[in-house]
Amino acid sequence: MSTPIPILCFVGRSNSGKTTLIERVIPELVKAGYRVATVKHAGHGFHLDTEGKDSWRHKKAGASTVIVLSKGSLAMFADVAEEITLEEIRGQFVDQEIDLILAEGWKSEGYPKIVIVRDQVGEVPVASDGLIGVVSNKPVEIAVPVLSPDYIENVSALIVRHFPKPCKV
Repeated sequence: MSTPIPILCFVGRSNSGKTTLIERVIPELVKAGYRVATVKHAGHGFHLDTEGKDSWRHKKAGASTVIVLSKGSLAMFADVAEEITLEEIRGQFVDQEIDLILAEGWKSEGYPKIVIVRDQVGEVPVASDGLIGVVSNKPVEIAVPVLSPDYIENVSALIVRHFPKPCKV
């Protein structure tokens, strides 16, 4: 059996810059040869489907799962009884050719993580296990690397060091 795809969580308070940081890191990792998947935790729910579109109409009619497929793209809208875990998402929905999953959220889980800080490290309670770095514009006293969001190459280099691209045989 192959090694599970590694997961790196980006955590921080709302509007701390998590999405922007991930958006800037992805091209650097792709340039380094990584195939990247992302998963975002939306704690307050979300709606992606557009009212009036065929997929919305199917869902509104009562379909539990609606899959939209075109050449090169697939989207799925599905009911879930409860929130599923990152392991379940990785196992069921992520292409096994992916090298790294970047997850936004899951601050209390034991996955490796990078914390994005605006004011101080304690502004969001985060499990300390697996903390590989902090991204902040301000000086932070902590026993892991503290990186500036202005130097995305350094953030990407930290990720590459912790998650070396596996050799595919």
